[in-house]
Amino acid sequence: MTDYKDPGFLHSLICFGGVIVIVIAGMLWLEISLHSLLVIAVVWVAGHSYGLGINYLQIKSGMIAGIVKGLGAIFIFFLIGILVAALIEGGTIGGLIYYGLYLLHPTFFLPAGLILCSLMSLATGTAWGTIATIGVVLMGLGAALGIPLPLVAGMIVSGASFGDKMSPVSDTTNLAAMSANTDLYSHIKSMLYTTVPTYIISLILFIFLGLYYSGQTLSAEELMLLTDSLESEFLINPLTLLPLLVLLVFSLRRAPAEVSMLASVVTGVLLAVTMQDRSITDVLNSLHTGYVANTGMESIDDLLSRGGITSMMWTMSLALIAMSLGGILDKAGFVRVLLGGLLSRIKRTASLMATTIGAGVAANMSMGEGYLSIIFGGQIFRESFEENNLENHMLSRCLEEGATLSTSLIPWTTSGAFITGVLGMSPLVYGPWTFFNYINPLLSIALAYMGFGIFRKVAASNQQGSTAR
Repeated sequence: MTDYKDPGFLHSLICFGGVIVIVIAGMLWLEISLHSLLVIAVVWVAGHSYGLGINYLQIKSGMIAGIVKGLGAIFIFFLIGILVAALIEGGTIGGLIYYGLYLLHPTFFLPAGLILCSLMSLATGTAWGTIATIGVVLMGLGAALGIPLPLVAGMIVSGASFGDKMSPVSDTTNLAAMSANTDLYSHIKSMLYTTVPTYIISLILFIFLGLYYSGQTLSAEELMLLTDSLESEFLINPLTLLPLLVLLVFSLRRAPAEVSMLASVVTGVLLAVTMQDRSITDVLNSLHTGYVANTGMESIDDLLSRGGITSMMWTMSLALIAMSLGGILDKAGFVRVLLGGLLSRIKRTASLMATTIGAGVAANMSMGEGYLSIIFGGQIFRESFEENNLENHMLSRCLEEGATLSTSLIPWTTSGAFITGVLGMSPLVYGPWTFFNYINPLLSIALAYMGFGIFRKVAASNQQGSTAR
């Protein structure tokens, strides 16, 4: 029994809307730091919570609870920074760029990169690991080939999101199935109805964009300059790719993400000491401060001078503030009341699905963490899906299409902040090119209103309903 009152629907709408206005107006028009804007948003929500009778200690406990729920992401932030530094130290990133310059033509770069990121994330189940490894390499190759980096980043995030959404070893895929109380493979099968056409559309778009940049082939002199710069910094041979192979093998064996990354880090460190002639002191220090390249070629130095724990501090600090904001919103019940008010107004199955997807986006914008949004959505919408006699995997599909896919498009979520830290680019910049992430939910909503891909519970078997009543 709480000693404070629940907010009303209008109050919740004003409070949540204020958060969105503060962040968007501050970023787009006033160009205020995102960290500062989120602090203002925390004060705004805390003030509204205090008006409900929630005292300071309760507000503080809500903030702490929000941070605790997202601590798993913070651990991954540390490991990703260490992993990137280790892969650069061992020559893995340099080797992939070196071989990629010879193998990838601008015409095929974008669709090939999309497929490569998709396969990597599908096999490993991690979008973050894919972006921090293959993604970093593709950004370097894209820059060398003269392809706009926002477009390259959008392609990387699209491919990584596909695998993160569809892989049976992905944490978000398993979490969505668990939150909706459905079988994992029923969940994945259900997603095929909207994910496959979306992926085909995205691939076609990247093929056409690749054709547009097909004339920007590197000359022999430019290619030699780039490869010589890489060879001056690293000893390059196929062995430098070993840390990625280790990462892939551990992931396929369903080892925890932390274990897979640590195994890859150890392999990278060993390669750096034995093959790249780096001292163990320099290598271990770079795991903290990052690698600093000195090839004499600015574009290569900018690409390779990265990684380390310190490179992730901007991301981690942003994530902590965002999660504390989400904790207060959850404590006071603003998002719960807002969604409850919307559910009472829904009359059609398609509208329920659209609301669930939209709620995943709204939850990410307010709580800053995709995992929390999936769990929250499962709790809020499960009863409504049951009342509409919908299969549980319909709910899990909508949770993924709303929460999982939008988290990379919002700058202040843990995923958006992570990608900014690794690729050096805000979701506001690469967002328009992440075709897969925003076409998928839009297509799903459109198909729902056309009555396609909706499954109802029946006695004998699962059949496609004619639905949108």
